[in-house]
Amino acid sequence: MTIYSHPTFDMACDQFDKVADLLSIDPQDRDRLKYPKRALTVAVPVRLDSGKVQVFSGFRVQHHLSLGPTKGGMRYHPDVALGEVAALAMWMSWKCALTGLPYGGAKGGVTCDPSQLSINELERITRRFTQEIISFIGPQIDIPAPDVGTNEQTMAWMMDTYSIHTGHTVPAVVTGKPVHLGGSLGRREATGRGVAFLIGRAMETLRLKSQDATAVIQGFGNVGSVTAGTLASTGIKVIAISDVSGGIHNPNGLDLNAIHAHLQSHPTLAGYTGGDRISQDELLTLPCDILVPAALERQITEKNAHLLKCRILAEAANGPTTPAADAILDQRPDLFIIPDILCNAGGVIVSYFEWVQDLQSFFWDEAEIMGKLYRSLENAFRHTVNTARDRQVSMRTAALSIGIQRVHQAKKSRGLFP
Repeated sequence: MTIYSHPTFDMACDQFDKVADLLSIDPQDRDRLKYPKRALTVAVPVRLDSGKVQVFSGFRVQHHLSLGPTKGGMRYHPDVALGEVAALAMWMSWKCALTGLPYGGAKGGVTCDPSQLSINELERITRRFTQEIISFIGPQIDIPAPDVGTNEQTMAWMMDTYSIHTGHTVPAVVTGKPVHLGGSLGRREATGRGVAFLIGRAMETLRLKSQDATAVIQGFGNVGSVTAGTLASTGIKVIAISDVSGGIHNPNGLDLNAIHAHLQSHPTLAGYTGGDRISQDELLTLPCDILVPAALERQITEKNAHLLKCRILAEAANGPTTPAADAILDQRPDLFIIPDILCNAGGVIVSYFEWVQDLQSFFWDEAEIMGKLYRSLENAFRHTVNTARDRQVSMRTAALSIGIQRVHQAKKSRGLFP
C-alpha cells in the first residue's frame, strides 16, 4: 500500500516481515496483520490569533480491531505524516498484545509545530481536529492519549469536544487527561517509571549495582525527565541529557533539580551552565552503563550503532533503532536491549487502567495502580527474556513475536468475514 510510504513505516514492515518468517505465518495472512484496518486523513482549518486561516493536516490510523477498541497517542509535530502514524499504530498493536491489553493499536496527529502556536491556537486545532474525527473515536472504538507535543490539557479539550457532541460527559473517550476530569493517578509518570523499572530488571540480570551505574538520556520531555528522576532516586548517576537544543554532559553527574528549575523559566536546555554542551550524536556515544533514547524514531542507525558504549539500551522512544542498526547490535552480546514495545509500555498499561476506572466510575489509589503496572511489566519482561533464550533470538525479535503471534491467533479465531 503506497499510501503509507515512509521510512518509519518501511522500518516497521521490515521488522514484521522478519518475525513473520520466524513464526512461519502463512503468506495469505501477512497483509491482514501488517497493514492498518483503516486510516483517516482530514483537513483542519483554524483561525490563528493573527486572523489568518491556516489549514493543518490531521491523521488517525487504527491498525487492527480484533482484540477490542484501538488505543494510541496523538502527536503534534512538524514531521507528522500518514506513514509515520501508521508505523506507530502498528507498533502499538504489538505492544498492547505483548502486555496482554484488550486493544488494537492506533495513532494520530496533526502536522504542526506546537512551540510556534499560542495556547488558544492549540485549543482551536485540537477541538477542530476532534470534530473532524469524531465518528472515528469513542470508548469502544478508539481511545486517544497524549504523545509528542500533546499533554493532559490536549486530552481535556478532546474529551470536552466529544462530550459536547454526545450531550453528556464521556471521560473514557481519552486517557492521559487531568485527574480531576477522570484521569488516573500515576498516568503522567507511568511511561518513565516503567522504563526505570525495566532498567532495574535488566541491571539485576547483568548484576549491575545502582550506586556504580551511569545513565545518558536523549530527550528530556515527560518520559525522559521522569526516567531520569526515577533512576537518580535509586542512586544511578545521570551524566548527560538532551532536548531539541542539544545535550548537556557532566561526568560527575547532573543536578536534576537545577535543570528542572532552569526549565521553569526557559523553553529548552539552552543556556544551562551546569555541564558541557554536546551534540546529539556525541551524547548517544558517551561511555555509560545505561543509554535511554527517549526522543523520536530512527536515532540509532548503521552510522552510530557500532559506537555505542553502554551496557543497557533502554528504548523509551518508539522505533529509535533502525533495522540496519539492529543487524549491528545483534552482533554485540555486550549489549542488553530493552526493545521499545516493552520498554515504553508503562504508558499504555496505565492508560488501560484509566479507561477501566472511567468505565466503572470507580478509582484506585496510586499505590494500587503502580503495583498493577509493575506486575504487568514484570510478566512481559519475563516472557520476553524466556522467549529470547528459548528461541535463541534477540530481545526485540522475542517481544515482537509474542505480540504478533497473539494478534495472529485472534484474527484466526475470529475468521475472515465473507
